Amino acid sequence: MDKVKQSFEEIVKQIPDGASIAVGGFGLSGIPEKLILALVKQGTKDLTIYSNNCGVDDWGLGLLLKEKQIKKIVASYVGENKTFEQQFLNGEIEVELTPQGTLAERLRAGGSGIPAFYTAAGAGTPIAEGKEVRNFDGTDYLLEQGIIADFAFVKGYQADRYGNIVYRHTAQNFNPLCAMAGKVTIAEVEEIVELGTLAPDAIHTPAVFVQHVLKGTDYEKRIEKRTVRSKGGEA
Repeated sequence: MDKVKQSFEEIVKQIPDGASIAVGGFGLSGIPEKLILALVKQGTKDLTIYSNNCGVDDWGLGLLLKEKQIKKIVASYVGENKTFEQQFLNGEIEVELTPQGTLAERLRAGGSGIPAFYTAAGAGTPIAEGKEVRNFDGTDYLLEQGIIADFAFVKGYQADRYGNIVYRHTAQNFNPLCAMAGKVTIAEVEEIVELGTLAPDAIHTPAVFVQHVLKGTDYEKRIEKRTVRSKGGEA
């Protein structure tokens, strides 16, 4: 039952070329930065990534993009990454843009054993191309498939050695969903606590969804886009 591992480099050796990975976080908040760095160092390529976005040019998933290790990404937002834009325009990467709520539900559905569901998001737009459309009570709905990834990378605040995880603040965006959607879920956390420390009703991801836990240090927690104002209120 002890799921704690010591080496990020060793844990990513199980990830082969061509694997699919659900990666938690929102922008640069709550991203599994140590696991991403270990995968960059390993050089694993032809990856399919499921994530809200693809980081920025010099951090997060943007590092995998820079090294051209990603073959396809399914994301809801791509606006802060020039490398992403250039590779897409050059035909070097396949991109599947998905409405943010749909992406979240696809991850949750996959993790819950639900193969597909209907949603009105994207009906009547290019998102609907090639998808089954059904009408319920006068409204068109698209059939969207649940996501089950080979692996999931998530970033938590605390975990015990069984793999129960607590997230902090905006790190709850997509991390719990990605943890559910991975066949093998690897969690990096800031603190590993003794069994019984985490109150049962405070646990966000139960241990049943987690296979490996690692403790990270020296997290950078960068800001994706810094905006400041003068004392007069002007940007």
